[in-house]
Amino acid sequence: MPEPIALTDITAARERGRRVVLETPALPSSSFSRLIGSDVWLKAENLQRTGSFKIRGGMNAISLLSKEARASGVVAASAGNHAQGVALAAAELGVRATVFMPENAAIPKVSATRAYGAAIELVGSSLAEATDHAQAFAARTGGAFIHPFDDPHIVAGQGTLGLELLEQVPALETIVVPVGGGGLISGVAVAVKASLPDVRIIGVQSAAVPTYVTARARGVAAPVADRFTVADGIAVSRPSALCFEIIERLVDDLITVEDAQATEAVALLLERAKYLVEPSGAVGIAAMLHGLVSDPGTTAVVLSGGNVDLLLLDDVVRHGLEARGRFASISVVVPDEPGHLAAVLTRIGGAGGNVLSVDHPREGRGLAFGTVEIRVTLETRGIEHMHGILDALGDYEVSDTHRGRGNGSTP
Repeated sequence: MPEPIALTDITAARERGRRVVLETPALPSSSFSRLIGSDVWLKAENLQRTGSFKIRGGMNAISLLSKEARASGVVAASAGNHAQGVALAAAELGVRATVFMPENAAIPKVSATRAYGAAIELVGSSLAEATDHAQAFAARTGGAFIHPFDDPHIVAGQGTLGLELLEQVPALETIVVPVGGGGLISGVAVAVKASLPDVRIIGVQSAAVPTYVTARARGVAAPVADRFTVADGIAVSRPSALCFEIIERLVDDLITVEDAQATEAVALLLERAKYLVEPSGAVGIAAMLHGLVSDPGTTAVVLSGGNVDLLLLDDVVRHGLEARGRFASISVVVPDEPGHLAAVLTRIGGAGGNVLSVDHPREGRGLAFGTVEIRVTLETRGIEHMHGILDALGDYEVSDTHRGRGNGSTP
């Protein structure tokens, strides 16, 4: 039985996209190498045109359409990144594009897709619903439906990233790839394993929507519950049989990360690498930081996208800083007597904490008679420092503490 996607398909896709698709940098990171204890290279696909790898597959799939099919236009469904990839590819090839997006899609992603020339339809509350509407529209109008991952031409286009890694990273031993629908990791696995079969391919999913992790455990590609995650770009609840077959054959391991670990990685990438990466694109670094990839050796971590709604960026970074113990909001219950507010702030300051705000409500909290609550937001140097501040407050009742949820592995 012939392979559904061969190395020759990927090399041909690279030629088709060469005029439009950027060869993004893969650079060694001394900061992450030190933090993780391995030789780490960052594949900055967040710097790709449209801000993610999706243009690779979109260019290949639309380029392969017949003249007649192009005349009927293309149709896609996406929460954002695939939408932009298809819209730009269609514009570059002179093809009309209609993109269906969930009603709650990020406004910047909707605006960017429209700016590339696509017609936008906002329908449904999830990507799955938007996909159903898009497929019905394609059937009704004769437009070619460009699936975000369940298409060998899309997978071959995404695989061009793997060819670049083979050329960019010397002595490559491990590649860590975010996994949503599975098109990127499938294409990368085909491209890399054909040349270097001993290179380990590790996929990382959101723990909220572990589609292929669940499929591997059950032995069948079946839908999973569609739950909220900050890593919305990889929250794909319907797996692809095509990608599942490739993943099972070529992907060495599949792991999951929590939202707090993903936002921690976003904050750290901004701070150390100066890269703006969306939570979906940062899950590979999150897995590495938390020791979920064993014996990685020389590792390329794919930063698959950088499309972050700037209105949400502050919340994402703050959430990540909390996970690293760099930012905290604590509640201290003290006797309702003069001097305790000053004492709490003095102890925090004496322990090196930087107080950002103080709230001192005196009613409506259901506290014991004769006590009051002091809520303090503060900046710290890390989880160990936060523990030192809590020790300094040891004879007070510290409750409702929102602080570092990490394991202390990152300073």
